[in-house]
Amino acid sequence: MSQSANRRFPWRTALVTGASSGIGEAFARELASAGVDLVLVGRDAGRLGALADELERTRGISVEPMATDLSSPVARSTVEKRLADPDHPVDLLVNNAGFGTSGRFVDLPVAREEQQIHLNVVAVMRLSAAVLPSMVERGHGNILNVGSVAGLYPTPDTATYGATKAFVCSFSDALHEELRGTGVVVTVSLPGLTRTRFHERSGSPTTAPAAAWLDPAAVARASLEAAAAGRARVVPGALYRTVAAAIGPVPPGPRRWLYARLRGLVR
Repeated sequence: MSQSANRRFPWRTALVTGASSGIGEAFARELASAGVDLVLVGRDAGRLGALADELERTRGISVEPMATDLSSPVARSTVEKRLADPDHPVDLLVNNAGFGTSGRFVDLPVAREEQQIHLNVVAVMRLSAAVLPSMVERGHGNILNVGSVAGLYPTPDTATYGATKAFVCSFSDALHEELRGTGVVVTVSLPGLTRTRFHERSGSPTTAPAAAWLDPAAVARASLEAAAAGRARVVPGALYRTVAAAIGPVPPGPRRWLYARLRGLVR
């Protein structure tokens, strides 16, 4: 770990899930640039290994790749054990891994919807449970959960995805309050459309204008800065801060109507 880590971020070691591409890769690069040692979790062993080799070579940090499918309880247990290892503490957990599906719920394969819940919800809960006891015992640490503005209102045609992100928002807010005074902080980031392969993979292409798209590096940077500052929530991008503020006081019925007009502006 370089000495710069102590000047920019308060963490020595961070574990990032979904780190082989997209926002997860951006988190890894941002943390590496600050000299933070990394544990990178993802399903693509090739991309993960290449990223680990690059960051070790160019940033002079230690990078531990873990090729793992977090939607599988057996595979996920290896990451849980790593997070709970008292001899190699993790100061920052970034729960970024997730995926979405698109279409009417009645038409979608229920097994895929269940897998989405295992990754977007159960993995977030299990990994948080694995790392929190040691963080609380040490009196410092951070969890950064990547939610979505889609978690703020009903999302027809992405019903399960929106519901999983609503869980991430509520769970993170609750833990932030429970942990007040312990030195441990939980932050949730609520990005909107971001230039990744998320929409391609979820089967939900969008024709949103260029101005609606966020850069993954900017999302990662804003999220990490908010976590380091001890904030409960961050909404990257001025457009999405406006959307989030406007949606807050709107009742559920009008929210559904509003979503139909904002569709395509959520991650």
